[in-house]
Amino acid sequence: MITHFTNCISFPSSLPPHQSRAPQRFDLSRVSFTVRRFQIQSSVRSDKSQIPTRFFVSPVSRGTRNQAQGALFDYLHSTRSFTFTDAEHISKNSPRFLSFLLSKIDDNERDVSRALSKYLRYNPINEFEPFFESLGMCPSEFEQFLPQRLMFLSDDGVMFENFHALCNYGVPRGKLGRVYKEAREVFRYESGVLVAKLRGYEDLGLRKGTVIKLVSSCPLLLVGGVDGEFASVVDKLKRLPVGCDWLGRDLSDSKTYSWGRILETMEFLERMGCKEEKLSSLLRTYPALVIEGSGKKFCVLFGRLFKVGLQVDEIYSLFIDNPEMLSDKCVKNIRKTLDFLIGIRMETHFIRKILLSHTELIGSCSLQAPRTVCVSLNVSQDELCQMLKNEPLRLFSFVTTTKKRKSKLLSEDARKHAEKTAFLMRLGYLENSDEMVKALKQFRGRGDQLQERFDCLVKAGLNHNTVAEIIRHAPIVLNLSKDVIEKKIHSLTELLGYPIESLVSFPAYLCYDMQRIHQRFSMYMWLRERDAARPMLSPSTILTCGDARFVKYFVNVHPEGPAVWESINQSST
Repeated sequence: MITHFTNCISFPSSLPPHQSRAPQRFDLSRVSFTVRRFQIQSSVRSDKSQIPTRFFVSPVSRGTRNQAQGALFDYLHSTRSFTFTDAEHISKNSPRFLSFLLSKIDDNERDVSRALSKYLRYNPINEFEPFFESLGMCPSEFEQFLPQRLMFLSDDGVMFENFHALCNYGVPRGKLGRVYKEAREVFRYESGVLVAKLRGYEDLGLRKGTVIKLVSSCPLLLVGGVDGEFASVVDKLKRLPVGCDWLGRDLSDSKTYSWGRILETMEFLERMGCKEEKLSSLLRTYPALVIEGSGKKFCVLFGRLFKVGLQVDEIYSLFIDNPEMLSDKCVKNIRKTLDFLIGIRMETHFIRKILLSHTELIGSCSLQAPRTVCVSLNVSQDELCQMLKNEPLRLFSFVTTTKKRKSKLLSEDARKHAEKTAFLMRLGYLENSDEMVKALKQFRGRGDQLQERFDCLVKAGLNHNTVAEIIRHAPIVLNLSKDVIEKKIHSLTELLGYPIESLVSFPAYLCYDMQRIHQRFSMYMWLRERDAARPMLSPSTILTCGDARFVKYFVNVHPEGPAVWESINQSST
């Protein structure tokens, strides 16, 4: 740093012409600007290909990582004047950048926090790197987005203002990386434009929670005006009993959607005879029919059934009489059966006959490959084909099984296993799959107990699919008793006034013990009543920080804080 400082003073060419002819004197503001410009230009000249690779360093211990997070937090919050929430999120969600910082200090350094604080004092960082990483992007993804001549987030006020607009609306910070990658122009809007666009979708009749899910899943909806095809989908859903908020229940932020294709699929189902009540029932029970692949799976299945000789009215009857065949599992099994029968060169009229006669069995069975069956029976494909023409039911003896998996399932209590299996299948687990075996080990209790705990979350205001997603991310939640779940939800929604949807972004809340929740929420509420804390800090901010940091930022911020904190601790023991 001193070398840079000296070099900059001795380079008259780096100053404007009228200043280079002036008498030599120390203009601190000019020197500061020159040093900063020199550092930025140096970073720009460096090989950009090194940016992502420099983060791949050795793993660090949890204690070291916590100290590094604390040092980065203090630098961002105290030195760079970031808000508490911004500084905390960036420091806790940029592990690769933290590893890079740790590589800059001595490996034998015991006081990591002090060493990093010293390093950051004399080596300003490019704040865009940890910021982009905290949004959910990896270095190889955000390299192209790093500004050429900026180091500090405050230098790009427009971007940072739009970032805060999305955060304040409720979009999870960790999901904003996708928004930035797919719809970067959203972060260049003038003040107030982005908020107006978000409200525009609410004006269509969508709840705020649905808009948040849509923005996370389909960032391009925020580009330009209100998407016409999307608006048509919403209008159609408004006329159905299922309602337009059905959209937000099953969208995934890891997939892309074609609203035009979704609209075509819904219209196609209507033409097939699925009127309002029936279509709503199908959408509630089998949302993947329209959502998954924007209806592509359904169209492909319909096309394949049509090709093997089924008429449109026959396909419609199959769907109406056997709606379960529209589930992911059944669609997969039907496609496997078609592949099997076509693979052994069976004529289409025989395939049609088997499909119409044994639809339910076909949807419930996953067949082996034709070659495997031929080897096990020691027959040719033509002989196998003739065998199935004569005895179609023999087809279902070629079901895929695993001896090891069978022995594990049969060793459990039959009734308890059946109840838990039925419950897990309702959550979307496939019967006899490896995922099912793993889940049976994770969840404790009978099937009816698990269902009771699950229903407790649904009754609190979460929809079925959202709760299922929470359970997949935090299985331990269903190992809590119903009473404990109700108490924790009451603390979250009634005492603090947070929406129940807060559990979607922070399901681990339910895993914290009641004493910690009571103590920290009580302290935070006391501060909030005295305007000493922001009104709606996320529950994760309050609960996940260590005791020392909580005392520093939630207790010592008020003169009476330590006494109140001690009183809260004594009353809860």
